[in-house]
Amino acid sequence: MSFQTFKLHPAVAAGVTAAGFTDPTPIQTQAIPSVLAGKDVMGLAQTGTGKTAAFVLPILNRLIDGKRGTTRALIVAPTRELAEQIHEAIMVLGKKTGLKSISIYGGVAIGPQISAAKRADIIVACPGRLLDHIGRRTVNLSALEVLVLDEADHMFDMGFLPDIRRILKQIPAKRQSLLFSATMPQEIRHLAGESLSNPITVQVGISAPAETVSHALFPVTQNQKTPLLLKLLQQTRTDSVLVFTRTKHRAKRLGEQLSRAGYKTASLQGNLSQNRRQDAINGFRNGTYQILVATDIAARGIDIANVSHVINYDIPNTPDAYIHRIGRTGRAAHTGDAFTMITAEDTQMVRAIDRVLGSKVERRTLPDFNYDAPGSKTEFARPAAQKPANRKPAGRKPTDRRSSSPKKPIVSHKGGRLLGPDGGAMPFFASGTGNKNR
Repeated sequence: MSFQTFKLHPAVAAGVTAAGFTDPTPIQTQAIPSVLAGKDVMGLAQTGTGKTAAFVLPILNRLIDGKRGTTRALIVAPTRELAEQIHEAIMVLGKKTGLKSISIYGGVAIGPQISAAKRADIIVACPGRLLDHIGRRTVNLSALEVLVLDEADHMFDMGFLPDIRRILKQIPAKRQSLLFSATMPQEIRHLAGESLSNPITVQVGISAPAETVSHALFPVTQNQKTPLLLKLLQQTRTDSVLVFTRTKHRAKRLGEQLSRAGYKTASLQGNLSQNRRQDAINGFRNGTYQILVATDIAARGIDIANVSHVINYDIPNTPDAYIHRIGRTGRAAHTGDAFTMITAEDTQMVRAIDRVLGSKVERRTLPDFNYDAPGSKTEFARPAAQKPANRKPAGRKPTDRRSSSPKKPIVSHKGGRLLGPDGGAMPFFASGTGNKNR
């Protein structure tokens, strides 16, 4: 089958040619005809299977005729990186259509988004910032024709399902809805039931990772992980290696250690500004960095071709997370390797991964590695806080300190009121927290 089979509008077909697409992927072959026919679709496919084009091409084909400058399609994504990648795909595939797309996410100024939203035919948005716009009435979704919920399972993992339900209440009930997810936990099935109408289900490569990926487990103690990683990298082609850690603190510190060892390394974790996150991704994509160290949350939705190795410095928490991680290598007919370091505490998860893969994953040891060396017990310890110098205030006796220092407020257990040092009630200010990935 070729893309000509879909009989796309010539301007959309020109975008397919410009992108260098030749034959559609399995998810595109299954999903595009149903989406073009206006049906609701529930697609089960991992990142890297071509699912973005599976919904972008039919949307462009639908919107090319009709009113311009009104938002007629909304694509909701869990992370800024994925939202930006979808927006970039729309720009490439829709270059000849004249349709305008914008991406909306937090961490950047809202002003330019407000201006661009007034003329956007397609909006790609993260849930939190989209709700901000809806609350400000700076996004008009009254004419919406198509809704896409991409990587729905990741939105659930990140706590976005209540936001998604709030968004659903703000858009026309009569619309075409598409939901894509790599896994289908019960919560996502409920969401599909709420947002889709008689959907067509298409499924690609969910039960197991790609056959182009080889797997290996490396038993090691926790203290020996970094030395073993360095040894593995010495024996590995390190053109493009993605390393996963469990926490952002470990990602940052491990990235620093690999840089000191001479590897061109960037880390991707939640504490980075949006510009630094994008620089890390772009640098890894263009080869400036050989190694990208990331957490699951930070790396979600990142579509980078030609990753030769995925190394799990920390084993993931679920078999599904394992599939997501190692699915970033072995793409588009390329082969890839997935290495996972395991400790004695990981036995239960190792068994679960074996079950998902349908066979026991090969356990490997390195013959020239000293497994008996003590390793470092403090390599990921947080730096100790520096105690302030015990200096005496100028012109004040030591005995004056206690009497001159302000008294701390106390909390009354009667009604939970905050009381001042004189026992009087102090004003109460509620504080909220925002999701950094909005």
